Amino acid sequence: MKQTRIIMGMPVTIEVVDSGVTSQNLDSVFAYFEYVDRKFSTFKSDSEISLINRQEISFEQSSEDMQAIFALAEQTRLETEGFFNIDRDGMYDPSGIVKGWAIYTAAEILRQAGFEDYYVDAGGDIQVSGKNAQCQDWCVGIQNPFNPKEIVKLLSLRDCGIATSGTYVRGQHIYNPRNNHQPVTGVVSLTVIGPDIYEADRFATAAFAMGPSGILFMEELTGFEAYMIDPNGLATYTSGFERYVRHD
Repeated sequence: MKQTRIIMGMPVTIEVVDSGVTSQNLDSVFAYFEYVDRKFSTFKSDSEISLINRQEISFEQSSEDMQAIFALAEQTRLETEGFFNIDRDGMYDPSGIVKGWAIYTAAEILRQAGFEDYYVDAGGDIQVSGKNAQCQDWCVGIQNPFNPKEIVKLLSLRDCGIATSGTYVRGQHIYNPRNNHQPVTGVVSLTVIGPDIYEADRFATAAFAMGPSGILFMEELTGFEAYMIDPNGLATYTSGFERYVRHD
């Protein structure tokens, strides 16, 4: 069973291969994404993060999920030496960590319901589990940032997450927090494969903010692989990335 709905301003696709899946199972996952959007969207004036930014509630008064996200964001800031930071001039924008966390938690809803073979995709960031309907690893493409209709690499993935940070869909929305939030140049797309989508997403954001040196950061990060495309269309990838590439 497969469905796509627009939530958080982007297409969210859920596919469950296991027999016994019902529309109610998918409804519960979509409902979770809607909950995340209501709580963390900086575009909704009544969201909890907006209330915090307007100082209408204190951080100490915030929900358990909000406090968990702030803790994870701080952990990521420390692990990336400040290249990931949700605090921008006193305003908090946790979107760089919320999406991967939400996809991971949504996938956990399916796992805890007893499913093994599924795919959760929110705006191109994906968690895959088990196998697809053809009993093969899930096939995921990396989009050409200069031609959205073209796929530059096809990957075979199982039980992992894949996230892409880039400027070619949403424009310049990633900044270097260590350099007065200047726009990042030298990279247009950076895709990260990690043990799960939460890990892949947070490090993809941080590595992109590092500019061209982000691929070197990913090379040193155990359990991750990455593929970077620069403004000239030149691709650079980590030493273990090739093992995920399909050649058929």
